[in-house]
Amino acid sequence: MANPVGEDSWLAYIEEKRRHVNDLEGRVKIVELFKSATSAEPGSMRIWLAYCDYFWSLFTDCQSSEAGWSTEEQQLGQQIFTFDSALRLWSDGYELIKYRVNDSHEFWNRWISIEQEQLARTRTSFGVQRISHLFRDRLQVPHATWDETSQMFSGFLSEYNNAAYESEFKEVTATAQGAKAAYSEREPRELKLKRAERVGDAEEQKIIMREYLDWETAQTEKNPTLPVALGLALYSRALAGIFTADDEIWANYAVYVSSLHTVSKTSPLQYNIPDLLGVHQRAVSHCPWSGMLWARYILGAEEAGLTFQDVEHIKHAATNTKDLDKNGMMSVIDMYAAWCGYLKRTAMNPSAHEDAVDIADVGLSVALEAVQLWGESLYKKEYQGDPNYRIERILVQFLTEKKGEVDAARKVWNGAAQKPLLANSYDFWLNYYLWEMMVFSSQPRPRSPTPANGEMPLRVPTLATEVLSRALQQDSLDWPERIVEVYSQHLNDYEHAVTLRRGLDAIHKARKTVAGRRQHEQAKVAAAYAAQVEAQQQQARSITEETAALQLHGSPSSSKRKRDEEVSDGLESQSSKRPKNADAHDSQQINAEEGLKRDRENTSVLVTNLPADVTLTAIRKYFKEYGHMVNVMTEMEKDGGSSMALIEFETPEEMRSALLRDNKYFDSSQISVKPGAGLTIFVSNYPAIADEDYIRNLFKDCGDIFNIRFPSLKFNTQRRFCYLSFRDTEAAQKATQMNGKILESKEGKLVLQAKYSDPSHKKKRDGAIAEGRELHLRNVDFKMTEDDIRKMLEKYGEVQSVRLPKNINGRSKGTAFAIFASKEQAEKAVELNKTKLGHRVLEVELSKETKFKPVARSTREASADGDVAMEGTESHRSGPSSREIQERTMALLNVPDTVTDARLRALVEKHGSVVKLILQPNHQGAIIEFADVNTMGRAMLQLDGYEIVPGRKLRTGSVEELKRQRGESRVTDKLMAPPQSIRRPVPNTLGGRGPKKALGFVKNTKTTESASAAAGAATNGTGPAKPKSNADFKAIFLGGKD
Repeated sequence: MANPVGEDSWLAYIEEKRRHVNDLEGRVKIVELFKSATSAEPGSMRIWLAYCDYFWSLFTDCQSSEAGWSTEEQQLGQQIFTFDSALRLWSDGYELIKYRVNDSHEFWNRWISIEQEQLARTRTSFGVQRISHLFRDRLQVPHATWDETSQMFSGFLSEYNNAAYESEFKEVTATAQGAKAAYSEREPRELKLKRAERVGDAEEQKIIMREYLDWETAQTEKNPTLPVALGLALYSRALAGIFTADDEIWANYAVYVSSLHTVSKTSPLQYNIPDLLGVHQRAVSHCPWSGMLWARYILGAEEAGLTFQDVEHIKHAATNTKDLDKNGMMSVIDMYAAWCGYLKRTAMNPSAHEDAVDIADVGLSVALEAVQLWGESLYKKEYQGDPNYRIERILVQFLTEKKGEVDAARKVWNGAAQKPLLANSYDFWLNYYLWEMMVFSSQPRPRSPTPANGEMPLRVPTLATEVLSRALQQDSLDWPERIVEVYSQHLNDYEHAVTLRRGLDAIHKARKTVAGRRQHEQAKVAAAYAAQVEAQQQQARSITEETAALQLHGSPSSSKRKRDEEVSDGLESQSSKRPKNADAHDSQQINAEEGLKRDRENTSVLVTNLPADVTLTAIRKYFKEYGHMVNVMTEMEKDGGSSMALIEFETPEEMRSALLRDNKYFDSSQISVKPGAGLTIFVSNYPAIADEDYIRNLFKDCGDIFNIRFPSLKFNTQRRFCYLSFRDTEAAQKATQMNGKILESKEGKLVLQAKYSDPSHKKKRDGAIAEGRELHLRNVDFKMTEDDIRKMLEKYGEVQSVRLPKNINGRSKGTAFAIFASKEQAEKAVELNKTKLGHRVLEVELSKETKFKPVARSTREASADGDVAMEGTESHRSGPSSREIQERTMALLNVPDTVTDARLRALVEKHGSVVKLILQPNHQGAIIEFADVNTMGRAMLQLDGYEIVPGRKLRTGSVEELKRQRGESRVTDKLMAPPQSIRRPVPNTLGGRGPKKALGFVKNTKTTESASAAAGAATNGTGPAKPKSNADFKAIFLGGKD
């Protein structure tokens, strides 16, 4: 794996490895990791402090058996982790971080306390002298706690060298004035940084630190003594902390160190300057996407005299990193331009190896081709090359000056001219022209015999003239005026009269064309601006009109209940045999769940860069100490090299605690843990038949979708919404811009809703039921029509609509619904309750909204008047018998409880005409009545095993099998711990009837009796028919064909 980057990553990685260490070999490996960390981040105080503390703990642990080491490990440990090695490590670390004025005292205080502990046991004069020297050196270094250090030294002298107290302090005070003054100058900036850090404002910290670095660099230029050390230390702080992955600051640091090396050659500095090549190596390891840093690394390697193989290795390291094109092709071109420049300089060096020219010849051509292929793979046909044509110019210079192959170089120019990006650039044509002029001037004059008339012919740069002529012919040239100017001057200076006349004609035409082009461009800009203003105004008007129209006619996806669908008496008796106590139990369950609102958006974290083969168990184990996980969803990244997870915790506090694992290590992978807020979109009001593919296609242009969650329909089959979780906030923000989009569907025009998910802003229900304007009439006389009911109600107010549901045979069901214009009118009409109308006593009440809708029923499309089309009176009287309905009815099993009846009906109708469909999510299935037995047989064969959603295959069977199937039990429910604040009502269990069973367990004491009775009835031919097997349906299907 790649090494960690930055002090936080190194510390997290080492911490993760230390958790699994329990032997001497493992401890030695941890020490080696610390060595690598201090090499990668030499100025990190936290890494050095952790390293020295760990090494010191190993030294103390191996001295006795209290730490649990074996005897053999103790003996080996005493040889490896010696006292001198430990103290030397403290000293080495201090030398590298002592000029960190803000926090070096943390390291110093820990080190000096260890030194004083040892002196307290030995009390040697050498120890006193050593610690006194350490204190004197420390007080000459600027740091934030100078006064505290001075007091510590005072106490030390009072105890161990009181006789020299005054002389020591007098000397220290005199020599420390420069250090105190240096810190005083920097203290205001340090205080600003501390305040920004205290409030957690990372952006403010970066702004202050940038200003601080610029100021410190300026101090170095004024006085390159103490500020050099302080400047380097400040850069170490910045690059190990908040600017770990900032390529601009790394470039500034490289330039700063390079400048110090330049100065040191004329006036040696007192402070050791970091190796420039090492700085470049660290820079590219922290910012592998920066082509500018890779270019400086290659240049530094060349300057340091590295071999060709070493420089080539750097180039290969750059091309092998997957981040080089992170910000586009510019970094790729920067790196390749540096590589090609190295090849050219190496080949043109007079003392170069004889193979250098051949290597450069091949390498430059390969680099040019590699950049082109890289660009095409990234941008396809849209890639047009480097606008500065750097590699092409390097290749032209090499071919011209080193190899003398002018024709080959001209071929490179002509090849570049084929690219529209360069063909439209005046700079390209101007440089091409200058190259042709350089070639022309370098060619010797031909030694031809003098003509008879004694006049020598005029030497003309024809090819240079041709270049300018070609440039003038480009219709989209970015600065044609400049080319016209150069062309005109060139013709006057070099060409014959005929060519000059023709050229001036072309220039005149070009100037007219350019003038017209400029006018057209100005007019086009003005027209575009006016059109944009008009379009914005028109769009605002259109949205207002469409919204008003949709509100007037009502949205097809509003909370209307389906009442005009009904099953026949025989089939309904089977599908509605649900004990009343079970309905009550489900209602209690719904009410209990209403109190337990899951705020997923504020309790979830998105974890990226997990190992590709990570398991849910490993994720739960890793995060279990931060809280209870309600749900964990994982998904593989597109490249297959890693995976990501969306983890839902129980409370926002637990979610925030899990953020502590950000940039920590999961095994050997450095993970990112970010809040899940702003990633999830609530989507509703889309077509009823929409599935996951439809939603993904609808939002495909917004960004990568991590997950789509459809709601469970177990307790309410009318739900039509879903949650989209995106991989980043930018994609989610784009998705919200889809809000208000008009969707065309069979239901009419739908206004899509796409908003950030926020349970606290749940929209209140609207419509006639929610507003109390709908009246429910029961026990209506079967002979009454909708017009009769309307006339009866109009005396109470304006009646907007009346619906009289009918069964499949076209008969009234004795129930009606009426919508008034106002709530007051509907309440007044309730007076009709208990009045006699015809031969029946009317029951009237306001319609009540209910969320418990466990079954969805849909029938064949009705005619315009609301009745189902019938062939005639005889057909109406002799409808299908209960047995016939059962024979052409099947059950669809293992249907996910997120699939709507509309989606299921659209799937089933592909295989034949459907008379009736009853969706029962609480049994994971649906009852489907087809037009005939043959159609049902074909559908049963074709639907069995169909994968309706990934991982869920449908099964076909009988209605009895469906009734035995329980509702879907979700894994997430098992993961949820019951909240302490909620007390669900439970039946009294003190009567000895055993514990209450959870939702989904149904009392089943009569299963055996029912099965026996059913079997006997089937045998006698008086009960329900025996369920048909697949073989039976296959025979029916084949028979139907005959």
